[in-house]
Amino acid sequence: MKASVYFAILVALLIALWIIENRFPIEIIRAPEVLFKDTTGRTLAMSDLRGKPVLVTFWATSCSICIREIPDLIRLYEEFAPEGFRLMAVAMFYDPPNRVVETARHWRFPYPVILDLKAELAHAFGSVSQIPASFLIGPDGSIAMHTLGRIDPRKLRPVIRELLSKESG
Repeated sequence: MKASVYFAILVALLIALWIIENRFPIEIIRAPEVLFKDTTGRTLAMSDLRGKPVLVTFWATSCSICIREIPDLIRLYEEFAPEGFRLMAVAMFYDPPNRVVETARHWRFPYPVILDLKAELAHAFGSVSQIPASFLIGPDGSIAMHTLGRIDPRKLRPVIRELLSKESG
């Protein structure tokens, strides 16, 4: 085929993509309105966290990848918490609460550790079953990023910075 035919096909594809995108705009996925209950008994609603970026990460003490990412999560939290960034570490329903508390103490988590004893949070976030699973929620309540597997702080850091610059009150 001639180059002009390839060019015409490319132009047609670009026009088709433009039409599809403008007729069917991408829907913004919002974080579910849930209640987080931490290991101290304190309850926090998702709506209470609005206005700042929040990382909700699902983990378990039996998950080696989850344990290996703890230092990265602590560093991210310590770096951005002064600007309002929040992190909620949600322990999976099958994780014994005493082991969750022990692990949090051992690592000195500077952020809340949430017990999801009835799997309500895992269900609300799309039936989370594979971990680690993390959801970065923007100040407006939309899910800005979803990661399955170990987070990459190099990719997450600029997104958090961007969300902090767009924060709403």
